[in-house]
Amino acid sequence: MNEFKDVFPRGEENTAYSKYFVGQSYLNMLSVEQVVIGNVTFEPGCRNNWHIHHAKSGGGQILLCTAGRGYYQEWGKEPRELKPGDVVNIPAEVKHWHGAAPDSWFSHVAVEVPGTETKNEWCELVSDEDYRRLK
Repeated sequence: MNEFKDVFPRGEENTAYSKYFVGQSYLNMLSVEQVVIGNVTFEPGCRNNWHIHHAKSGGGQILLCTAGRGYYQEWGKEPRELKPGDVVNIPAEVKHWHGAAPDSWFSHVAVEVPGTETKNEWCELVSDEDYRRLK
């Protein structure tokens, strides 16, 4: 991708969560009141580890894709290509990952769905072998 224009500023390097990513991501917190919302930008090839948003009730995450090209995958299912305008509703307790395509920057707005007793569980990384299979 020669030109990458996002709706929101890129933000700083996502050092707080870097151990849960392969490659470099950037985080710009848009809201930490009422509903937690962050703009996450992934360099080409960057993806987060498999993870689960746990909640006793409610919870989960919504991704609003804003720029570039990326992927989302739920455990046991085929990867889904993402482009600007796509929306991904991720229920609580669903193991998944998301990130950039190998040849494209990618950004999404991540909305943390309010719930009770919410927490994230970070799991294994998405293997290079599995990632190379993406189209």
